Amino acid sequence: MAGFSSISDLLTRATVAGDVPGVAVSVANANDVLFEAAEGKRDLDSGAPMGVDTVVRIASMTKAVTGAAAMQLVEQGKLSLDTPIGPLLPELGAVKVLDGYDADGKPRLRTPKRPVTLRHLLTHTSGHTYDTWNAKNGEYRERSGMPALTTGKLASLDIPLLFDPGERWEYGIGIDWAGRAIEAASGLKLDDYMKRYLFDPLGMADTGFRIGDGQRARLASLYLRKADGYAPFDRGRPEKPEFDGGGGGLLSTVKDYTKFTQMILRKGKFNGAQVLKPATVELMSQNALGHVNVTRLPAVIPHLSNAVDFTAGMKWGLTFMINPKPMATGRSPGSLAWAGLMNSYYWIDPAKGIAGVYATQILPFCDVKSLKLFEEFEAAVYRGI
Repeated sequence: MAGFSSISDLLTRATVAGDVPGVAVSVANANDVLFEAAEGKRDLDSGAPMGVDTVVRIASMTKAVTGAAAMQLVEQGKLSLDTPIGPLLPELGAVKVLDGYDADGKPRLRTPKRPVTLRHLLTHTSGHTYDTWNAKNGEYRERSGMPALTTGKLASLDIPLLFDPGERWEYGIGIDWAGRAIEAASGLKLDDYMKRYLFDPLGMADTGFRIGDGQRARLASLYLRKADGYAPFDRGRPEKPEFDGGGGGLLSTVKDYTKFTQMILRKGKFNGAQVLKPATVELMSQNALGHVNVTRLPAVIPHLSNAVDFTAGMKWGLTFMINPKPMATGRSPGSLAWAGLMNSYYWIDPAKGIAGVYATQILPFCDVKSLKLFEEFEAAVYRGI
């Protein structure tokens, strides 16, 4: 569309300058893809071009998909937002809160003041954390010998809470546990559940926790930003993990993920399939934190993530970040958004009926040049509509 012609120039300038190796973007309203483009390389060694059908690791953009799957089961009465989840997931029924260490270095653990619920898991208020942004999480893993989340081992999820459920917001592995709840309630592996009830109905053929040869041939390489350019980076995830990571394990494409955002804009219906009720989408899109705010994420593991500073007053729904005030880019109040560790981002603006998806494959998260490019892309979208 003519209104978005400046975006192609923006992407070309960024890739030619080396700000990102390759980037793909898409803009859509409820009914149509209005613009899509890709520039640069998905692999710097081979020179293979980036495309909107390039397969990328969407990391925490997985969370909204897991939230949608969980809410399908809430609609069916197989999951409940506000009853204790312990009877379904005994590990969470027995979970403890870490209150430091005694003189011998043994962890001081206590029973939480209230049980964990699905609502806590979906809103990052369960007490779970990530070692990427919480040093106490990493310290416990090191002291206890607990495996890292990237090992794909179930034992990596069995970490104590760092605060009582419901008392504050902190980004963490709660949605991985929500994925486990989906499996327990449905009797299906998370990948199989999502394929049957989300990906196939929505036409998201390139999205899943496991990919075939055709998709692997389109997989983008992952890079770490260095002072003098980029270095290939391997996070060491196993081919066959013990669990499908509902918090960050999906691979997808910009083209596929755009369909998911259109489903949200259409109140749960896309490609002829009603995968969520309109009232459910409305509930997912509301502030679920009350007076609690989303808080800063410090740079605990700098090669994985820079510090993440949010606009003041950000809220969280089920499972989106929500901006209560207008954004400088043009994003309306009440819009939904989040991102993935490898610098992929999306937003959904129900008020203006527009959504945007952006993907690169570089670390650390919140990369200065990539985040600036995403913000420029978003601002260009709003100038064009």
